[in-house]
Amino acid sequence: MSTNTVTNQNLFQRIRKLRERLGPNLRDRVVATLYRQAEEITSQVVQKNAAQRDLDTFIDNIVTSKILGLPLMLLMFSGVLWLTITGANYPSALLSKLLFGFEARLTAAFHSLNAPAWLHGMVVLGMYRTLAWVVSVMLPPMAIFFPLFTFFEDLGYLPRVAFNLDRFFKKAGAHGKQVLTMCMGFGCNAAGVISCRIIESPRERLVAILTNNFVPCNGRFPTLFAMAAILTGTLFGASHHLPATLFVTGIVISGIGITLIVSWLLSKTLLKGVPSSFTLELPPYRLPKIGTLLVRSVLDRTIFVLLRAVIVALPAGLFTWIFANQHLNGVSLLDLAAGGLQGFGRLLGLDGYIILAFILGLPANEIVLPILIMSYLSQGAMLELESITVLKELLLNNGWTWLTALNMSLFSLLHFPCATTLLTIGKETRNVKWTLLAAAIPTGVAIVVCFLVTQIAHLFNLV
Repeated sequence: MSTNTVTNQNLFQRIRKLRERLGPNLRDRVVATLYRQAEEITSQVVQKNAAQRDLDTFIDNIVTSKILGLPLMLLMFSGVLWLTITGANYPSALLSKLLFGFEARLTAAFHSLNAPAWLHGMVVLGMYRTLAWVVSVMLPPMAIFFPLFTFFEDLGYLPRVAFNLDRFFKKAGAHGKQVLTMCMGFGCNAAGVISCRIIESPRERLVAILTNNFVPCNGRFPTLFAMAAILTGTLFGASHHLPATLFVTGIVISGIGITLIVSWLLSKTLLKGVPSSFTLELPPYRLPKIGTLLVRSVLDRTIFVLLRAVIVALPAGLFTWIFANQHLNGVSLLDLAAGGLQGFGRLLGLDGYIILAFILGLPANEIVLPILIMSYLSQGAMLELESITVLKELLLNNGWTWLTALNMSLFSLLHFPCATTLLTIGKETRNVKWTLLAAAIPTGVAIVVCFLVTQIAHLFNLV
């Protein structure tokens, strides 16, 4: 044994004994001492508004308390979802009527130019209808969700959310800042992946990247909202906003729970390591500036995400139309592919058309539901349905039950990221292996969860 090895061992032993003597909370005590000294120095040269400082402390004692912190966080998030669900219905229907009404003018223009039927089908029935669906179902919820989310962000509440959840992520072997990247994932998983740069540790940054997909992005919320309305309508006879809101909230909480479980598994297997600590300084509460809030939420987030979805959805709509209108022995390629996936889909409480819709929806999560509708109607084009009630009747006529709606929601929450997010993961990790794992891990989790839910439901004769 070399002299250097013996010296290093002695050094490590001395450090371990010193830590044992000083106690397990050494780092917290050091940080607390530094902040206390900084406050003493600051108080001698800076005058602060004592009332505002006392108010911030009073609020923090409530929103970050061990008893009220998490319930208040869930109540706030449920309120945001409730406002999004209830507020988006009317503008979404109005926008859908406007955009699909414009389709008649496009059709008339193609006829006046004597355009061939196949060209009209690809451009109008494939690309434009995809565009109309994506815009009508995405824009209203985003226009409500993003300003509300930005309001709480500018108010200074999101760091308190990170504070409340930090201990859970630390126990899962992840970094507390992953809470902030997870919050960004609610708007767009690709943006959430990019925001993982704030995590200094390469290991914990990779854990955050691989698990960011377990929170629903804005492209998956329309599907979750529709499934919530259908599920509550199936169970209660009519759709109610409160049960639908609670259902979506429960789905989101399930995603957070699975994020913690997968993070823990990764930290014990592929990405072994000890979670690093970080000091989170809670900023003072500030009333957001309306102008800045609208610019950030509308231009930087809503319009950005919408344009990304439109750019990806247009070629996807074209491909899907071609896939549905090419026939082999009198059967469309869409029906043939769905038939081949039927057995696998039934094992997960779904069907072949649902699995195929998710596969074809790889470019953008927003088009999964319209592809499914097109497949069920066998019209070879994406159709616009007048209301959730009509959609519910269509799905029930195709063998759906409450279990199908539940598994559709779970699979939508947990399945592979969209193409844009996968490309972003590839750029951030610069490694094909991690990019493939970022698709395989959530897909495997989605398959296992849906299979178990289906088997439990059949075991207890719930369907």
